[in-house]
Amino acid sequence: MTTALNRETYGESLARLASAQKGSSGAPAYSRFVNRRIGRFLAAAAYQLRMTPNQVTMVSALFTFAGIAVIAFVPTSIASAVSVMLLLVIGYALDSADGQLARLRGGGSPAGEWLDHVIDATKIGVLHLAVFASFLREPSGRSGVLWVPLAYSAVASVAFFAIILTDMLRRAQHIRTGVPTRGSRNTSTLYSLAVVPTDYGLMCLSFVLLAWPLGFTIVYVAFFAANTLYLLLALPKWFRELKGLGSLPDREVS
Repeated sequence: MTTALNRETYGESLARLASAQKGSSGAPAYSRFVNRRIGRFLAAAAYQLRMTPNQVTMVSALFTFAGIAVIAFVPTSIASAVSVMLLLVIGYALDSADGQLARLRGGGSPAGEWLDHVIDATKIGVLHLAVFASFLREPSGRSGVLWVPLAYSAVASVAFFAIILTDMLRRAQHIRTGVPTRGSRNTSTLYSLAVVPTDYGLMCLSFVLLAWPLGFTIVYVAFFAANTLYLLLALPKWFRELKGLGSLPDREVS
């Protein structure tokens, strides 16, 4: 960390961030190429304002949950659809900015990572419950898919937990052995494009279609199908990978 936070210019902060980006392992295209870039600009600005990563996390949560509240409680219109999209996109960019700000300041903390993950887990589940509420409020043409947001909430929550736990176990193995695991390597651009249907950032953009209920429903169901398929394919793959890593020291048996 620099001794005086504001002695570094905004441009210098951006330059430092550009050379300190985290790996692209498993990152879908929007998150990798768009959201991190926007987050970089916001992190540099937050650094100039002397904000802490936890403060940025909380501002991110305010934007995100404001967008979710609009989905759940505000009647659908062009204005509300655009508002939801902007609130979610800004919230997601700030979610990237908090980690980048931590790197600018010299590193994050376990408490900060915990706070970030708890808020992420909450928004992932609640977002689809908000969509369910909007479907109930405006059910025309949706009677056959009212169950989809509830199932999507379960799929998204399981996927988030599995991704976080898999990454944690990979890191633990890397610390123990010093050997990089398969998931710690950067993924190709082609892979990032292939998994773009699982991209939370792309889903944020899709909420602008709320103003066109049929179009949003079709896109939402397609997202659900793609994410369910991804999870069904990924879970056995992750299990086989972790099974091949061997045992961890001092493992507790439940």
